[in-house]
Amino acid sequence: MSVKTREQWPSLARTREKRRGKRMNSRVPVRVEWDAANGKRMSVEAHTRIVNTYGCLVVLSQDLALEHRVLLNNLVTNTSNIAIVVWKGNPRPEGWEYGIELVGPDMDFWGLEL
Repeated sequence: MSVKTREQWPSLARTREKRRGKRMNSRVPVRVEWDAANGKRMSVEAHTRIVNTYGCLVVLSQDLALEHRVLLNNLVTNTSNIAIVVWKGNPRPEGWEYGIELVGPDMDFWGLEL
């Protein structure tokens, strides 16, 4: 078995995907809506932990699958955007952490300067 030198390993900077925008810790009240497997429309109010122009990190008590389409409603700006679950973290006492990506985001969706 050969041991690779440090120079032979790709650097993290080259292999890590770059973020598309600046992230901001921000607690924004939101409502997340989706269609359940039984066809019933589900809705839950929550808050973000982190936002950026292209999405957010939100905690929900419901178990959603990756790539599930949702409607994300910003309760402060009273705007809505279709979104997709792109990341699911570990369960926490208050629920699951989800990375939500906005589809065709309005650059002022959060009402914040990002």
